Amino acid sequence: MPIFICPFPCLRVLRTMMTFLRRDRRIQHSNQQVRILLLGTYMKVSVKDSECTDTGFNCPVEATLSVIGGKWKVVILFHLSHSGTHRFAELRRKIPGISERMLTQQLRELEHDGIVHREVYPEVPPKVEYSLTEYGETLRPITEIMCDWGKKHMKKIKLKSSK
Repeated sequence: MPIFICPFPCLRVLRTMMTFLRRDRRIQHSNQQVRILLLGTYMKVSVKDSECTDTGFNCPVEATLSVIGGKWKVVILFHLSHSGTHRFAELRRKIPGISERMLTQQLRELEHDGIVHREVYPEVPPKVEYSLTEYGETLRPITEIMCDWGKKHMKKIKLKSSK
């Protein structure tokens, strides 16, 4: 595992920090905000000279995108909110462009954020179902608005291509 040298004494060896890091961790060091973001097997460390808010986000949109940002999360949320509970293979079939590894990663992140509930049944072979939590249901209006906008956009593209 690589060791990153940092000018701050408390961040000298990030290897020891890997145990408590999840996906995205923000640390306040004097007047500088240090953000450590795990991207798969890569780690991005950024330092920002500004006052850190209590949550570490600069605006509400940034907070929302930290949970639902990315190529696949909103698509997963759309299927779970409109079709209810799904098994892993059903989600995989409904989202043809996603790999199993990416779907697993996105579902784990959504579960970690309290958006998706994972129910494991003690059977052979194992049966796992995914559904939205009550907190995840609060994102339904966002997915519906995005769906409506997407339909209008697809019509606009179709009109342009038919000219």
